[in-house]
This record gives sequence, C-alpha cells and structure tokens, in this order.
Amino acid sequence: MLSPEKMDKSCTLLVHYDKGTPAVAKEIKEALEGNDVEAKVDAMKKAVMLLLNGETIPQLFITIIRYVLPSEDHTIQKLLLLYLELIEKTDSRGKVLPEMILICQNLRNNLQHPNEYIRGVTLRFLCRLKETEIVEPLTPSVLQNLEHRHPFVRRNAILAVMSIYKLPNGDQLFVDAPEMIEKALSTEQDPSAKRNAFLMLFTCAEERAVNYLLSNVDKVSDWNESLQMVVLELIRSVCKTKPAEKGKYIKIIISLLSATSSAVIYECAGTLVSLSSAPTAIRAAANTYCQLLLSQSDNNVKLILLDRLSELKSLHRDIMVELIIDVLRALSSPNLDIRKKTLDIALDLITHHNINEVVQMLKKEVVKTQSGELEKNGEYRQMLIQAIHACAVKFPEVASTVVHLLMDFLGDSNVASALDVVAFVREIIETNPKLRVSIITRLLDTFYQIRAGKVCPCALWIIGEYCLSLSEVESGVATIKQCLGELPFYSVSEESEPTETSNKIQPTSSAMVSSRKPVILADGTYATQSAASETTFSTPTVVQGSVTSGNLRTLLLTGDFFLGAVVACTLTKLVLRLEEVQPSKTEVNKTVTQALLIMVSMLQLGQSPASPHPIDNDSYERIVLCIKLLCHRNAEMKKIWLESCRQSFVKMISEKQLTEMAELKAKTQTTNAQPDDLIDFFHLKSRKGMSQLELEDQVQDDLKRATGEFTKDENDGNKLNRILQLTGFSDPVYAEAYVTVHHYDIALEVTVINRTKETLQNMCLELATMGDLKLVERPQNYSLAPETSMQIKANIKVSSTETGVIFGNIVYETSNVMERNVVVLNDIHIDIMDYISPAVCSEAAFRTMWAEFEWENKVAVNTTIQNEREFLDHIIKSTNMKCLTAPSAIEGECGFLAANLYAKSVFGEDALVNVSIEKQTDGALSGYIRIRSKTQGIALSLGDKITLKQKGSS
Repeated sequence: MLSPEKMDKSCTLLVHYDKGTPAVAKEIKEALEGNDVEAKVDAMKKAVMLLLNGETIPQLFITIIRYVLPSEDHTIQKLLLLYLELIEKTDSRGKVLPEMILICQNLRNNLQHPNEYIRGVTLRFLCRLKETEIVEPLTPSVLQNLEHRHPFVRRNAILAVMSIYKLPNGDQLFVDAPEMIEKALSTEQDPSAKRNAFLMLFTCAEERAVNYLLSNVDKVSDWNESLQMVVLELIRSVCKTKPAEKGKYIKIIISLLSATSSAVIYECAGTLVSLSSAPTAIRAAANTYCQLLLSQSDNNVKLILLDRLSELKSLHRDIMVELIIDVLRALSSPNLDIRKKTLDIALDLITHHNINEVVQMLKKEVVKTQSGELEKNGEYRQMLIQAIHACAVKFPEVASTVVHLLMDFLGDSNVASALDVVAFVREIIETNPKLRVSIITRLLDTFYQIRAGKVCPCALWIIGEYCLSLSEVESGVATIKQCLGELPFYSVSEESEPTETSNKIQPTSSAMVSSRKPVILADGTYATQSAASETTFSTPTVVQGSVTSGNLRTLLLTGDFFLGAVVACTLTKLVLRLEEVQPSKTEVNKTVTQALLIMVSMLQLGQSPASPHPIDNDSYERIVLCIKLLCHRNAEMKKIWLESCRQSFVKMISEKQLTEMAELKAKTQTTNAQPDDLIDFFHLKSRKGMSQLELEDQVQDDLKRATGEFTKDENDGNKLNRILQLTGFSDPVYAEAYVTVHHYDIALEVTVINRTKETLQNMCLELATMGDLKLVERPQNYSLAPETSMQIKANIKVSSTETGVIFGNIVYETSNVMERNVVVLNDIHIDIMDYISPAVCSEAAFRTMWAEFEWENKVAVNTTIQNEREFLDHIIKSTNMKCLTAPSAIEGECGFLAANLYAKSVFGEDALVNVSIEKQTDGALSGYIRIRSKTQGIALSLGDKITLKQKGSS
C-alpha cells in the first residue's frame, strides 16, 4: 500500500487559468524551442498553469529537457523548478519514472553551480520532493552546501537536510544529520541560517535542541527574533510532553518578555498563560498585553490584544482587577470597536476598591467628547454614558458624582446619548432616594434644553412621579407652562387689518355674537356679516409664539401629539399631588383650570387644519381621560395614577436586576470533580531548589485538582447527533462524517471503510460547496487495503451566516477494473444554528437596529401548538435566540402575544426576530414571525429554519 506522503501532490503555486487545448500546447512547444528568453518565460508560465488545472501535457517534457534545462536565465530556472514540482514523477505502482534520471543530473549540476541563487532555489526545491529515489544521489552535493560561503545557500541547505531527513528512510540517507546541524549551529553567524538549524534540531532531534537551549540560556535574549520564536515553539512542545519540567523553561520565557520584538513579547505572554496559572505568570502576561496595547498603532493588533485580555479576565479575574486602569488607557484610540471592547472588559472588572478611579476616568472621557474634534464623538459619548450607568447601578454610592454631570447632556444633539442619560436618571432617582431632591431640581432647571421628542416624555414622567413637595410640584407645573408658551397654539388670521387680538383664538364655526350672522361664500368658506362691516376669515394658522417659546411648544406644533398626551398625564399627576400638599383650595383650583386650558388647547390644535398631522385616536383618548379625571377626581383613581405607575417601574427594575444576575450566574464556570480523580498534595513534598514561580504554579494546580475546576465535556448525545451517514450500507465503500463547526472553520472527519476484497487505489474524497463556504485543502489520493478503514480530514472556511451545503463523491480504482468508480455522497447541510448564539441588547438598541436593517423575512405562523407561550418557547429553542421581552410582559391569558428575540453570529451580525401571534376562536394560533438583519443570508436562512421547525415541538 502506498503511503499518503507518496500520494500527496504538493504545490506552492495556485493560479486560475482556463484549460488548454492541443493548439495551446503546440504554441508552448514552439516558444520553448526558440531563442527568445521572454517567449520562453511566457511559455513556461502557461505550461505551469495548465498543469495546475489538471492538464498533463506529456509532450512538453522532452522539449523542456532539451531547450529549457541548459538555460542560464534565473527566471526560467525558477519556472523550471515549479514545472518539475508539478509533474508526475512516479507511475501507477509508485516507482520513479526513468526519465527522472535526466532531472537528477540537472539538479546535481545546479547544486554545484557557481551562482549562489541557482544553488539556493534548487535546495529550496529539494524541500518539496517526496521521492527518496530522486533525492538519494543528491545528498553529497547537499552536504557540501552546508559549508558554502553565502548564507542564502547555507540556510536553504539546512532546510533541505531537514526535509530529506524527515522522508521515509531519510535517516538512513543522513545518518549523522543532527550532529552535523548541531555543529553548524555552534559556528553559524547568519541569523536566518541559525534559526533554520535550530528548527531542524527541534523537528528531528528534540533532545539536542533542548540541550543547546539550556546551555545557552544567558544568550537567548540576544538571539534573533525568528530564532526566539522557534525557541518558544520548542518550549511549548517540551512542556506539553513533560509538564513536570516546565519550571526551568518558564524562566526563559520571563527573560524573553523584555525582548525588543513585539511579536516575541506577544508569543511569550501567550506561552506563559498556556503553561502556568501562577499569579506571578498571569500578572506578567497581562502587563505585557497592556503594554503592547498602548505601543501598537494597528487597530487589528489592538483588537487581538483585547481578546487575549478578555480571556484572562474570564479565567483570572482577581489578577485582572489590578490592571483595570491600564486596560482603560486603550480608550485613547479613536476606533469605536476598540473603545467598546475596552469598556466591556473594564465593566466586568469593577470592584468597590477601584470604582472611584474608573468613574473618574470615564468622567474625564465624557468631558473630552464635548470638544467636537472627532466625527463619532456622539457615539463614543453614548458608550461612556452606558458604562457610567452600569457603574452607578452596580455601585449606587458613585451615582452622586456622575448624575449631575450627565444631566448636562439631556439636550445632546445625539438623541441616543440623551436617551441613555434620561434612562440613567430615571433609574438612579428610584434606586437612590437621597439624590431625588437634587436630581429633580437639576432636571427642572435644564428641562428647557431638551430638544428631542423621544427624550421629553421620559423627562416628563420623572417630573410627574418624583415631584413630591409643594415647591417641586409648583416648579414642575411652572416649567411645563413655560415650555409650552402662550396659549392658544393657533389662531384665525383675518383678511382685514390685524388687530391687537389677532393672536388670540377666534371662532371658526357658525356660532357668532348676536350682532353678527354667519354666511357661506361661493368658495365654501365661512364669513360674518353685520350692518357696520363685513369681515371674511381664512383658514386658521399656527401661532409660533415668541422667540423664547419653549421646546414643548415647538414639538407640539410639528404634530407630536404623543408628547401632548404625556404632558397631559404629567399635569394630571402634578395636580393630584398638589391636592395632597397644598392646603389652599383656591390655588389648587387655579392650577386645575390652567391644566384644563392647556389640554383643551392641545385638542383644538390636533383637530385644527393648521396642524401638520391630525391628532391620533390614542393620544386624543388619553388627553380626554385626563380632562375627565381633573373634572371628577376620586380617591381610587388618584391611587392608581400616583402609586401604581411607580410600582410597575420598581417591578421592572427588579426584574432587570434578576435577569442580569441570572446571566452572570450562567456565565460562571461550573466545576466538576470525579470521585476517582488524583489529588497530588504538593505541600507535603520537598520545595528544595524550586523558584517562587514554580511554587505558585504548583499550588494553583493543586487547587484546580482539589476543586475540580474544569468545564464539563459536551454531551455525548450531541456528539452522536453530529455524525452523518454519507453512503448506503450496500455500497462498496461506506463513509460517515463527524462535523465540527468552530467559528469560521468547519472540520469534517470522514471515516471511509473498504467493504470489498480488493485494494482501492487512488481513492479520493472529492468535495464541493454551495453557499458562502470555501474548501481549504485540495483532494488527496489514498490507497485502502481490503476491509480496512481510514479517516480523511477536510477543512472548510465559512465567510457569512448562511446555510451552506457540502456535497461530493468518493472516486477510486481497482486492479480488475481500469476505469474509475464513483460513489455519490449524501449532502451535508451546515445548520445556521451553529453560527449564532443568544445575546442581549437594550430595548432602544433593538428598536434602532429594527429601523435601520433593510432585509426582512416575514414567516406566517403555521403550527399545531395551541398555547402562545409554549409556541414562543419552542421558537426560542429552535432558533437559539434570547427573548428580550420581560417575563411579566407576556404573562397571563389574553389571546395575544408579542415578543422580541435577539442573537448575534460569530461574524458579528445581528439577528432580530419579532413574534406576534393571536389565538383564534377555534384554538389555533395565527400571526407572523418577522426577521430582520443587515445581510440577506441570515434573514433567509433563519426564516427557513423557523419554517421547518415551527410546526411541532420535535
């Protein structure tokens, strides 16, 4: 049976080229036979491209031997080596073709060529040869090049020796290769050649490499960057096989942390974390990452470093807490992704000891955003406000230091930032009773600055709920009146000369004073007629008010009657509370009259043709309800308005805190210790000759063993579900695949069983993909003995969240039948659920994304499930999404249910789902499931998944 190495067709060049024809081959042959060097170069390029695309073109071989081999041109020689790398060098039995003798002679001549470039590229070509018969006669020439004067030749000669030594029976061709390379390493001065020599020892004679490293420990920090990287790779390999000896290697890593190369320092930190869990080692690695975070200018490098810090945070939080300020220094980067990731890491590291420093730093960053120098200052300010909000909720004692600063941004031009501020103020004023008076005072002073229609309702709600004393209530009413401006909101302008009362509301119906009577003109408009004069009124127009008119008036005149309804509710609450704190009934009645006048004026504006948008029914009914309540006040309604609303808000906050605690608990790592696990009590052993780092590391290992600190393995049932049968039981070749999806990679482990009595030759697993999947490796040929099995691995790259399909076949030959046999494989469908995971976002962020995303997939509800909550739970389980709607909002049996679901893909894509269902009279459920995303693939794939899974609970 041929070994996989012999059947592997290696290639270092991959270029797309259309398949050739005999005419093209003839043109190549003519060009090669000529004397034009440029024509020969083009012809050789075409020949290489044809070979890459499956053309054999055997007629060119002799031509290339006669006309290309003797050429002295470097480009032609390089293309010749590529050509020789691609052609078939063995027959069907695995024997080297006789004409390869000519190639061997040419290679020997090149290895002795006076030009060092020809020698070097030829030695590099030998690294890619897998045929021992071709390499064997060249070994003396290769050894001679180990002592060549030029380092380019020496470094490639060392790689050639390593490659030949690794071939089957290669150790017999170079019996003393490790000794020779070790000798060359001790005298070599060229950094690249020295690195290659050490790599050869590491690969082929690890003990020699270890001895050389330990004998030159003091010089490691002075070595070249590339050699230091190989040293780190050697340390990882040795410590993996001999974990008991890692103490002496960690000292080398610690010394390399002071290297000049950033790549070496980064690898040192990663190696340190992988080998040791001692606090000293973790602290050194984290400090290294933080230093690189500040010194590197590339944003991608910074994101990678932040990922490493995030991993350390999850495993060694206590140590990372000490470095929170160093992590926050990454906020100096103008990139929003870096800032967001930095804030996410820092928020998980906040404790009572560092909260004041963190908040102080965040406050400084907020002040910096007011400069307006950067375009995305508004978005950055929003992130900072959200971070401060989280700090204040987690540690209420710092709220007093930030709430007044943030309230300056209630009138921010960035509406999202202002919304975050007002939401922060609303939560803090409830959770911190001591700050209520100062917050209300500051809010009433700055209310006129709020210009966003989405921010005003929340601010008004705060005023209505938390203005409790007499002075606060009176100030609240006065602030609202001032921001509404003078009444009315519109007037009827006359065609005659304006009078002093032109700004006051005028009658627009036929109800006139007794001295006048209404008439209808020819154009349908109303007019009044009297004996003295006759005046005609035109359509009512909006009164914009004076320059000092408030923000509420401006928003109302644009048709925002939802805000008008909120103003009415706020005034109603203030009036009802005024009755409790104001002993004078006259003052109460005066305030009631003013509130009623404002409400009626808003209704008149909404029903007037002067308004850009007529008032909606919901707002109209809410304002009318407020009018009725003020006219007929009773104790029961007063209790509902003044107490129940705030109780609902308190319940919402408590549910939010419970949800956050549940999420935090879910993130914590579960520990499992098996009954028969070995615990090695290091404290009873001798500590002689061990460093402090080794002692700490051993203590940490003991603690992990004692507490069972390891993650539980994946359920075996889930593993079995990933095994897919690719062929039938009656096929001569049986195949099944185990599919593993890890972020951007899909790994296929295909088990192939030869069920025949014959050897399968040139057996190849040919795969193709559909969708945003890309096959990484080219197919490889194998030979499979009778009734034996083997595993074939294939890697596939994923580029987007879209359901993909992998299909293909197994092709093989037998000795009895000359033609190739084909077994078609079942398709492998890659599930979108492997790419997305549940995630959490705020309600405001969900609404913003819902409005911005352009792709929507609308799926009709079609299910046999008759319970709304049961159907929602089934959809959540089937789509691997998180329900953002609070449990209290979907409780009860009302026949309707609406919920929002959210998830993120491994590519950072957002998936939004809205479930709206209604229970029909016959018990069946109807409605729609709407999916929105930024890309088409995730919307369509998720819709297909829901359509497939929604019919039942299976």
